[in-house]
Amino acid sequence: MSLKPVPVEGAVPEGGGARDVVDRSDNRLARFYEMLQPMVKKRLQPEAVKRLPRQEVAHQVSDIVMEVLDLEPDAPDLLEQRSLVATLVNDLVTSANGGAVQEASAARASSGRSLRSAARAQAQAAEPRAPSRTPGQLSVSDAKLKVKPVLLERIDVASASNLEPETLIGELDGVVAEIRDEMGLHLNRKEHAELVRSLVDDMIGFGPLEPLLADEAVTDIMVNGPKQVYVEKGGKLVLTDVVFQDDAHVMNVATRIVTRIGRRIDESSPICDARLPDGSRVNAIGPPLAIDGPSLSIRKFSKKKITLDRMVETQNISAEMAVVLKIAARSQLNILISGGTGSGKTTLLNAMSQMIDHGDRIVTIEDAAELQLQQPHVVRLETRPPNLEGKGEITIRDLVKNSLRMRPDRIIVGEVRGQEAVDLLQAMNTGHEGSMGTIHANKPRDALTRLENMVGMAGINLPAKAVRTQIASAVDMIVQVSRMRDGVRRVTSVTEVIGMEGDVVVTQELFSFEFTGEDEEGKLTGVFRPAGVRPHFTPRAEYHGLDQALLEVV
Repeated sequence: MSLKPVPVEGAVPEGGGARDVVDRSDNRLARFYEMLQPMVKKRLQPEAVKRLPRQEVAHQVSDIVMEVLDLEPDAPDLLEQRSLVATLVNDLVTSANGGAVQEASAARASSGRSLRSAARAQAQAAEPRAPSRTPGQLSVSDAKLKVKPVLLERIDVASASNLEPETLIGELDGVVAEIRDEMGLHLNRKEHAELVRSLVDDMIGFGPLEPLLADEAVTDIMVNGPKQVYVEKGGKLVLTDVVFQDDAHVMNVATRIVTRIGRRIDESSPICDARLPDGSRVNAIGPPLAIDGPSLSIRKFSKKKITLDRMVETQNISAEMAVVLKIAARSQLNILISGGTGSGKTTLLNAMSQMIDHGDRIVTIEDAAELQLQQPHVVRLETRPPNLEGKGEITIRDLVKNSLRMRPDRIIVGEVRGQEAVDLLQAMNTGHEGSMGTIHANKPRDALTRLENMVGMAGINLPAKAVRTQIASAVDMIVQVSRMRDGVRRVTSVTEVIGMEGDVVVTQELFSFEFTGEDEEGKLTGVFRPAGVRPHFTPRAEYHGLDQALLEVV
């Protein structure tokens, strides 16, 4: 069984008194006492006990008791453990100070109170009082509430914020220990380390989110107010036991995230897109728009480099699809990646961008920069929200327009969702081949319809056929991705845009995912089926010397 740390506040009287003692008539507890006594004496020699404060002796004895009793199936309960610790500490201190252990034993025998009686008496004495814990028995989170304001008064917060986390932990360890002693807060060494780490996370990190950010199995973090934090693991949403203190605590973390990139979140600007230092994307929304407390949505950036080959191994795509996508990127096709929220569009875009020639000049345009291109010649542009006066906003459309003056070989737009579609289509039609972007849509045909609607949002009065003709000549391929109900993200369609027939944009599907069933573990099964047609972009592939490889896989 797993045991909680043994609080020792009030359990070890200074004179080794007889309140918390082990009655040898209780055979079970006497057996534990006899088992623990030699272990404690062996690991804590009298010379060491003399040098240590009584409180530290109690902490070390508590650790030994926890370590041993953790393996026992009928281990004593918390109150019994406290009394065991008290008895063992009294023995050590009495022996180290030259007294006889037998004297302490006689005092214990004369008390006439068994360990169980003592436990019952303590429980009964606690009943009339509202708190279930004494001041020395606080949890780590409660201890943090008491220690944090005192700690902030004693340190230079500005200097501390410039230190690395591990360095700051070392610096604060002794200060926190002093504050705990002054306040009478008793924690074992593991809890103390957890307290210091939590304080550092609050001061220079992202508070309760730090363990979730460090967990590589977590792909998304969703904070719905201070008391509800969900994560996505393996494609499934899971409620965690992570909590914030209150709404203000969530807002403090959100503010720390967004101010790092020069943005703000407050009542006048309650919505903000930002990013973490590792590239993870963050959306924050606060009051008055978020009714039940501030909300944070974090799309974590994977530390593992995701490649098309890696996606084949994880069955997100087939080997043949991977070859076609590699050739499409190398052949400088203009590609749109379509899918729903959380379907893996940006991940696929990152993977395909690795096929871009290292001699190309690439300009990336995003709301919050999260693309991680490996090429040496990359210019990363990021939008800017308006200032307090409502001025100074720089939109994606502004950046797309400006990028055309930067002599780009390829333009990559993180997400096409508005008027910038006009400028991107113009760029694709004016020699910037190999450009890429993502778009929210459920099907390739829906992606074309959305592009047409976005052009209309720009206020340009063009006939529908003219808009569609421009789309058909600009976009070469649409790759559809989907997060399916088993949590796995799959490429469900690879579709070419061929041209126009009358007023209709003509497309040709090269690959599709065909659902066949579900296995015993709940994972969906299916096949990535090729259409068996000759790709329309074969001449482009031939120009780059890749036509034979293309025809072999389709």
